Amino acid sequence: KMTQQMRDLQLAQARKPPGPSSPNAAKRLYRNLSGKFRVNYTSFDEGSLVGRGEKEKLRKSYLFQSNAALFEAVELQDLDRVQELLKQYSPEELDLNTPNSEGLLPLDIAIMTNNAPIARALLQAGAKESPHFVSLESRSLHLSTLVREAEQRVNELMAQVVNEAPNADCSEKEKQLKAWEWRFRLYKRMKAGFEHARVPDAPSSVHLSVVSSSSVQVTFWEPLSVNSAVVTKYKVEWSCSPTFSPPLGEAVVDKLKNLHFTIQGLVSGTAYYVRVSAYNMKGWGPPQASVPPCAIPSNWREYDGRAPRRRGQAEALDHLLGQVKTVHQHCVCHEPCKNQPQSRKHSVSKSLKHLFHPGSKFLKTLKRGLYLTAIFYKDDNILVTHEDQIPVVEIDDTYSCLLMQDFLWFTKVSCMWDEILWLRQCVTVSQSSCSCILQTRFKMLLAISQMQGLLGIQDLGQVFFEPVKDKQGNILIVTLKEVKTNQTFESVRWVPICKLQTSRKSVSSPEEPTALDMLLISVQDKLAYHQRSSHALSPGLYLGYLKLCSAVDQIRVLVPEQLPNILCHVKIRSNPNISREEWEWLQKMASAEEPVPAEPEADTSQNPLFHELQVAIKELMTLVNIPLQEAKDFRLYSQEVLDFGDQVSFLLLLPPS
Repeated sequence: KMTQQMRDLQLAQARKPPGPSSPNAAKRLYRNLSGKFRVNYTSFDEGSLVGRGEKEKLRKSYLFQSNAALFEAVELQDLDRVQELLKQYSPEELDLNTPNSEGLLPLDIAIMTNNAPIARALLQAGAKESPHFVSLESRSLHLSTLVREAEQRVNELMAQVVNEAPNADCSEKEKQLKAWEWRFRLYKRMKAGFEHARVPDAPSSVHLSVVSSSSVQVTFWEPLSVNSAVVTKYKVEWSCSPTFSPPLGEAVVDKLKNLHFTIQGLVSGTAYYVRVSAYNMKGWGPPQASVPPCAIPSNWREYDGRAPRRRGQAEALDHLLGQVKTVHQHCVCHEPCKNQPQSRKHSVSKSLKHLFHPGSKFLKTLKRGLYLTAIFYKDDNILVTHEDQIPVVEIDDTYSCLLMQDFLWFTKVSCMWDEILWLRQCVTVSQSSCSCILQTRFKMLLAISQMQGLLGIQDLGQVFFEPVKDKQGNILIVTLKEVKTNQTFESVRWVPICKLQTSRKSVSSPEEPTALDMLLISVQDKLAYHQRSSHALSPGLYLGYLKLCSAVDQIRVLVPEQLPNILCHVKIRSNPNISREEWEWLQKMASAEEPVPAEPEADTSQNPLFHELQVAIKELMTLVNIPLQEAKDFRLYSQEVLDFGDQVSFLLLLPPS
């Protein structure tokens, strides 16, 4: 079959203009292919081709060009060009796993010439070995055929060049001879690379960890030996027996970007043994047992059968909210109460009229009172009114001291921006002793509605944790939201933040700046805080430092400046799960009356979590600037592991009580 392919190739070459005489000539030919294809297509009868079909043919010719360029780059061992093509095109566009006329794939050429860097780049892009090589014998036979037929072609061309008189045809034959001589040397190098290769060594290390009550994760590393051929896949085997008889299952890992595999569907409380072996073109190497040799799928909650802290809470809250909405659908409590004084009815009426009056505008200056401001930003730009002011609306012009309870209530409202109209209907302004609180909160809802209406945006973003207060009695509640897309608004426009800060004329003295000036001065700090607050931790188990400062109306907590939405922390490991065995060890340590000795017992020293915690505690104490000697009285919170979703969990380190 291969002989017939080579004959067909020779016949095709006889019909076509002579091929490239060298790799460099081939390079030039590939670069010029797209121009030649365009000439060919435009020479067709325009009526015989549909526009879409012509574009598709042009696209295919362009992709053929890129596929040929990839084969050429691999054959020439040009790593930079290979990486450039893999970055520029998808595997499908490159036809990465489609054999060429010789039945070879780019990965075959790379591994048989033992070019490890190119082979790894191709493997990470999803390259496979040719499916034609079902055995060592078939690969050896294929290579021998390629070498023999290339040698035969070289001999034929050499005889023609020697026997023919010098002319134009002879010059073309010499170019073909050089190209085939180069290909002959390539095939010989590939054949020698295959013959001298040996099966790979075992993976240098195999680590086993418990990731849930029904799964374990296997992480492994490449063999250390550099003498064998490139490893193209790995085999993970597992069994309940240390002899792997009988085996329970196996899986082949051929995506080598990340060398790990998760075995799922296991039985909790059962010990599983795991081993991993590597494969190259010469076959499978010896297996490497994992460390530890076995693992028992489990979770720390199995220690005392504890249910997740938040199980069912979201559903229960949704159910309660639904019940409240159902009750308020038939409630007339939001209608103005008839026994209210005329002044109150007039005040509410005036507020409502002001809300829907076309003259409702953003404020330019602040008087003594409570205000709402919304900061929308995109890159280095910020939304401002047509008067170059940050959007501000009034909440209450008679309110001079923001109570913490009102502010916390406002932050809860920010979780329901879409429900503001319904909330306004539900908040009743009565003559009860709590009417002042309800009046303030009703005005907050009115201000939110006004801001939403003027901006044309429902979601006002996240409330900044601290209102802006000045000495004149003004209080600003600030919301922040990052805009990802290019949006245009009617009543506001985008301006650079630096331009806004330099162009605004302050109406206050530097000693006593107004709340608006204070906001403008600190706006970049607030935006940086908001961006950092949205950063998510990577999956893993963390050690957090819980340091509190309590007052009558609030509790403040120590957080890192660069990540203010989480406690001061260090990462213990990438696996967020704590197994039942690890939790039992932690409980034993917590219940011990004496501290852990400097020289731990044998079972403790062999516990990986012990060493991971030792390293993490030292790193955390350095981070929060506490001498390690003072940390001897610190405690690990042993009541529970804090789970944030399925991918992040925390152990807490507590200072002395």
